[in-house]
Amino acid sequence: MIFGIYPGGASGDDNGGVTTGPPDSPDRISDLLDELQGAGGPFLVRAYTAFKDTGSTPTTPADAARHAVRGRRLDLVAQYQSASGDVAGYCDFVRSLVERYGAVTSTLQVTEEPNVTDNPVLDGFYPGVRDAITAGVVAAKAHARALGHDVAVGFNTTPLFGPATSFPADLTARDPAFADALDYVGLDFFPDVFRPVEGDLAEGVAGLLAHHREAVMAPAGLGHLPLHITEHGWPTGPDRSPRRQAEVVEAVVRVIAENAERLNITGYTHFALRDADSANPGPFHNFGLTTDDYTPKPAFETYRALIAELGG
Repeated sequence: MIFGIYPGGASGDDNGGVTTGPPDSPDRISDLLDELQGAGGPFLVRAYTAFKDTGSTPTTPADAARHAVRGRRLDLVAQYQSASGDVAGYCDFVRSLVERYGAVTSTLQVTEEPNVTDNPVLDGFYPGVRDAITAGVVAAKAHARALGHDVAVGFNTTPLFGPATSFPADLTARDPAFADALDYVGLDFFPDVFRPVEGDLAEGVAGLLAHHREAVMAPAGLGHLPLHITEHGWPTGPDRSPRRQAEVVEAVVRVIAENAERLNITGYTHFALRDADSANPGPFHNFGLTTDDYTPKPAFETYRALIAELGG
């Protein structure tokens, strides 16, 4: 598997806001990415940028391409946040990202959690998001091919259950060219964070991964595509110890690795490198493998050792 991390601190929260805290330190980020990556194998650096009616946002972390060095490449997320439903403008936006970052980008994710409709930080809140996914994937892939860039183009969701499992099938039904252009499907999941896991964590994670392939991807005609874990993390806090964070990271990554061949899981990206604000007790401020001053928590060394053992 290919491993990666979101190296920034800022995070969206469940109230539609963005966490704040000390600014990122590009030099500290670079040093810690070197430590995680180890001997120099492939490694993904996740970064976010958004299309809005008022223009596009800078990447988060800032100047993300500076970290795509020494065997590292970007896992770039192109968010769609057009209140007017400007799908054509979004397609121009993803083409511009391919032109600007294609040479240092491994994966380009079209939209972020588009199935989530009640939070303006996430793309499902905005009109026309499903059309933006299908048209954006086709536009991005065609432009990457035209420019000779080896960029895998995909989209992601959170876990889908019940009627929501049809979300990818709705996309493939809209445009046959969408499935042909798609290279992977992403999954953001945070077991034992927003609701407790009942029973064994490892069994729950294994079951969720199998469900996503068999009940979500396969019925949409996407069962042949790789699955990439695009976000996973577990925050520390008043009732969440750093030691437990390390245990969760170890357990979840090992379950993913054990099922990687059977379920065609090709990558795992951790969220996030550092806390947004370690002084704030809220969970969205404390997802980091380090505190906000880049002091490593136990989970940092756990993740580094897992990458050394399981990375390829």
